[in-house]
Amino acid sequence: MCGIMGYTGKGNAAPVIIDGLSKLEYRGYDSAGIAVCQEGKLEITKKKGRLADMVTALGELPESPLGIGHTRWATHGIPSDNNAHPHYDCQGRIALVHNGIIENYANLRKDLMLEGHDFVSETDTEVVAHLVEKYYNGSLEQAVRKALSCLQGSFALAVISRDEPHTIIAAKKDSPLIVGLGEGENYIASDIPAILGRTARVYILEDDEFVVVTPEQVTVTDLSGNLVEKSVFDVDWDPIAAEKGGYEHFMLKEIHEQPEAVRKTMSGRIHDGRVDFSDLQFDEVFQNTRKIFIVACGTAYHAGMVGRLAIEKLARIPVETDIASEFRYRDVLWQPDDLMIVISQSGETADTLAALREAKRNGIKVLAVTNVVGSAVAREADRVIYTHAGPEIAVASTKAYSTQLVVMYLLALYLAEIRHSYDPVKLSGMVRDMLYMDTMVEQVLKEQDKIKALAEKYRSVQSTFFLGRGMDYAVAMEGALKLKEISYVHAEAYAAGELKHGPLALIDEGVPVLALISQDKLVDKAMSNIKEVKARGAVVVAICKENLQEDCQECDEQILLPRVNPLLAPVVSVVPLQIFAYYMAVFRGADVDKPRNLAKSVTVE
Repeated sequence: MCGIMGYTGKGNAAPVIIDGLSKLEYRGYDSAGIAVCQEGKLEITKKKGRLADMVTALGELPESPLGIGHTRWATHGIPSDNNAHPHYDCQGRIALVHNGIIENYANLRKDLMLEGHDFVSETDTEVVAHLVEKYYNGSLEQAVRKALSCLQGSFALAVISRDEPHTIIAAKKDSPLIVGLGEGENYIASDIPAILGRTARVYILEDDEFVVVTPEQVTVTDLSGNLVEKSVFDVDWDPIAAEKGGYEHFMLKEIHEQPEAVRKTMSGRIHDGRVDFSDLQFDEVFQNTRKIFIVACGTAYHAGMVGRLAIEKLARIPVETDIASEFRYRDVLWQPDDLMIVISQSGETADTLAALREAKRNGIKVLAVTNVVGSAVAREADRVIYTHAGPEIAVASTKAYSTQLVVMYLLALYLAEIRHSYDPVKLSGMVRDMLYMDTMVEQVLKEQDKIKALAEKYRSVQSTFFLGRGMDYAVAMEGALKLKEISYVHAEAYAAGELKHGPLALIDEGVPVLALISQDKLVDKAMSNIKEVKARGAVVVAICKENLQEDCQECDEQILLPRVNPLLAPVVSVVPLQIFAYYMAVFRGADVDKPRNLAKSVTVE
C-alpha cells in the first residue's frame, strides 16, 4: 500500500516529490516523509499522520536537485514519526525508502547491533540503511548491491547519499517500481499516477532489476551488474482522468464511470452475436483444459467467485476459486491440462504473483485478467485480457470489479461456444444481453438519491449483514467488503441458507440486513431466510429485480434493479452496494478515498 516518489534533475526536488506523493495518497498510508540532499547534507522530515502534516513540519520547501519521499502503511512497527520513512544510517550519510517486507531483518538487525549500529525505529527497513552504510566505500551503487545480497523478502527500494548529490539507486523484487524518463531530470515511483503530467515515458522495472538514475542517464542492470535492455512504455492515460472531475471523491466518480468502463471492456469483443478472442489465440490455451483454478485477492477474488459459477454453468469445466494468499501454500494436485486464471487490478498483487509463478513452475498455463498494461502478471502470464477500466484512484475498487466481471462473463461465453457445451440459442441471447449491461448500470445509478437516504438513515449502526444465494452470495461478499473497507462498519456476508447454522444468533432488533434477490429461481428460498431475520427484529433492505418486487413485499425497503438475466445480475446488483458503502462512509466522516489511516478519523454522531 505504501507509496514511493523520487526525483533527480535540474528542478527543485521537494515540490515534485510532494506532488507525486499526493497522487499516491489513494494507496493508503499512516505517515509520510521526505529526504533531500542540500549543501552536502541529508535533510530528512517525516511525520505520523497525513502528508499535509509532514509538509507543515517541513515548512519552507528546501532547494535541492535530489530527493526521495514515501507514504507508509504500517507493517513492522506502529505508525509513528520514528517508524516513518525515509530511514537513515548512524552517520546521516544514507537515506532510503522501501516498500515490501525484509523477512530476515531480525537476524540482520542483531548482527548490526553487535557491530555497533544504533537503531531508532521498529521497522525492517532501517536495517537496509545500516547495511548500505556498512558497505559504503565511495560507491553508493556497489554498497546497495552488497546490501541487497543480504536481504530475503520483497522490496522496492530507492536510496540516496549525501556524497552523491545527483544519484538515486533503486531496485525491485516483488513490489512495483517504475522509472519516469524526463529531459534533464528523471523520476522513480511506485505507481504511474505519481508522474502523470510530468512525463509519459516510463521504464517498468521487473523483479531483480537494479537501476542507477541521474538527471541525464538511467542505467538498468540485473542484481549482478549485467546490462538490461529496457523498452520504453508510453503511458496513454489522460492526467485529467486521474482528477475528481467535479465529484466529491474519486470513489463516487469511479462508481459513475462504470457504464463507460463496461463499454470499453467489451469493445471489440462481440461480433455478429459471438464473443471474439481470436486476437489472443486462446485455442492454444483452452484446447485441452480440464480444470481451471481462479486465484485472486479481495475484490478480484469476489469477481473470481462469479467467474467460477458462470464458467461451470456455461462451459461445463470444473473450476476452483481460491484466495491467492492461501493458494500459494497448498500442495496442489496439478494435472498437465489444468489452467490458472489470475485476476488483479494492478497486476502487481504480490500473493497473486506468487501463485502465478507456482503454476508456471509446474508447467501450468496462466491467463491474466488485469487493468494495467505492462504489469507483472501481464508480462509473466501466457495470455492476458485487459479490463480497460482506466486509472482507479480510490482505494475501494468499483469499476475494476465490474470490468473484471465483464471479462469473466465474456470468457465463460467464449468457452461455452468453442466447447459446444450450452444451448446455442440461449448462448446467443446471453451475448445480446451483455450489450445492454452498460445501460442497466446507468439505470441503477439513477437510484443514488434513494440509496443515499438509506445510508443516512442507518449511519450510526454498529453492524450490518449481507445475504444472498448463488450469484447473489458472491455479490453480498463484495458488498460487505466495501462497507468495512471505507466506512469501518462491522459487516458480514452470508450465504442465506447458512443463517440457521449459527449466524442467526447475531441478528438483533434494528440490525440492517441487505438482501440481494436477483436469482428468479431462488426467490422463494431467499424470502424464507428473510422471514427468519425479520422474526428477530432485523430491518431488511431488499436489492431486488423489478419483476420480483411483489415477492419482496415483506422487506422494509426496496432498491429496484432492471430485469437483468440472473446469470449476469452481479454487474448490476453490486452498484447499489457500492453507493450505500460510499454514503455510509461520507455520513460517518470517513476519509472515503483511502483506507483507515487513523482510527480517530471516523466520527459517528
